[in-house]
Amino acid sequence: MIFHLSALPDIVNPLFWILGAPLAGATLLAALPSWRAAGLVNIAVSVITFGGSLGLFVHRPAATRLFFIDDFNIYLVVLTAFVGLTTAIFSAAYIARETEAQRLTPLHLRFYHSMYQAFLFTMLLALTANNTGVMWVAVEAATLTTVLMVSLYRTREAIEAAWKYFILCSVGIGLALFGTILVYLAAEPVMGDGPDAMAWTLLIGRAAAFQPDLLNLAFVFVLVGYGTKVGLAPLHAWLPDAHAEGPTPISAVLSGLLLNVALYALLRFKMLLSANGHTLTPGPLMVMMGLSSLFLSGFMLYRRGDVKRLFAYSSIEHMGVVTFAFGMGGSLANFAGLLHMTMHSLTKSAIFFAVGILTQNSGTKRIAEIRGLTASHPVLGWAFLLAVLAIAGLPPMGVFMSEFLVVGSTFARQPLLAVPLVIGLLLAFGALISRVQGMAFGEASPARGGYAPASAGASLAAYGPMLAHLALVLVAGLYLPGPLVSWFQSVAKVLG
Repeated sequence: MIFHLSALPDIVNPLFWILGAPLAGATLLAALPSWRAAGLVNIAVSVITFGGSLGLFVHRPAATRLFFIDDFNIYLVVLTAFVGLTTAIFSAAYIARETEAQRLTPLHLRFYHSMYQAFLFTMLLALTANNTGVMWVAVEAATLTTVLMVSLYRTREAIEAAWKYFILCSVGIGLALFGTILVYLAAEPVMGDGPDAMAWTLLIGRAAAFQPDLLNLAFVFVLVGYGTKVGLAPLHAWLPDAHAEGPTPISAVLSGLLLNVALYALLRFKMLLSANGHTLTPGPLMVMMGLSSLFLSGFMLYRRGDVKRLFAYSSIEHMGVVTFAFGMGGSLANFAGLLHMTMHSLTKSAIFFAVGILTQNSGTKRIAEIRGLTASHPVLGWAFLLAVLAIAGLPPMGVFMSEFLVVGSTFARQPLLAVPLVIGLLLAFGALISRVQGMAFGEASPARGGYAPASAGASLAAYGPMLAHLALVLVAGLYLPGPLVSWFQSVAKVLG
């Protein structure tokens, strides 16, 4: 097992808990027969993982050939562990109602909880890996675990969505592997054979001496490969189906976490090109793919009839904005990209929490059949409306702040690029507002479903994470603590 390696010498090392807890939890949950106990164990393991991530602020482990922690990945590790914890809490309530409605069997639930922790493990491994090959394996493993969870309901649509996800993302990750091999070939004459030519901490210091032509070719393959996992247009076809057919908690972590991990991998390779000085400039390619994602999703949002597909396309939109920001580069644009990545993770997961509750209450995912939520379920209706307004970019929410910074930095450096950026944001804004009005207001639609009313404890577990995320997004829109600003500024400088 990986935790007996010298990279993790004792249990004081936070990485022992960050990686060990979800891996051990996945093994335990695979054998646990009680689905109610499994939900609680899933939460407990996620608490340990989140606690371990906070330990990185106290003790940052020294880099090894396998693992490393820097300002960039520590931010994503903490965000991933936090959203993983809140989603585990929401998941316990959501899955309980699915089981009571006989949509899932105990065997399905044992599998679901085990795969949930395995999924968290693979993402955290990808974020902390100091080896390009290990990172690739971790991202591929994350794909496999989520494919299995997308097909959990075993309907024809769910299995079709899982196969589409598997095939398209496997092709993408195969291209990313080829790009990773090319980076190794570029580094080998300088770094020598073996793991030194695959360690991020060593590569970045010697990247200026690497052969630029190989790095250029490698980045093209990496951009297409990991860009498929990010859901960038025109490589996005798997994402709407996977969100629509999988369990809603998985939609939350797919949008809120996995897309970030794939973009993190892409940005690590971008840093290598930036450190070389003789390679192509990766920014224009990323700007182009970011704008294409923004416009495609902006138009597609107007035609969605399924509420989960609607917010899947919203995820494509926002990952396009983040990719655009990092493609522009510079301290301010990178800062805006980091902030937007964070705000999107918190807001979109809150939206999927709300969508999970409202689809169970209404018994349908069809937007046209969900009406009057503020009248029938006031807390849910107003929270859902607030979350949609937040993701649409209205002030004073954090998404508005990050989008404002992206637009402002673009106007300052490339005013002509700011015009399509603003148009794309307005397209998406109009679509979301037009779709949410009927869902939130008007005469309440009758429930169609088979779901028993949630207990008080289940309601608290379902509503608590959603409201906590919205509170954080609101606070971020009003005030960013000085240490957080300094932290993001230091990461922005590293990204180039």
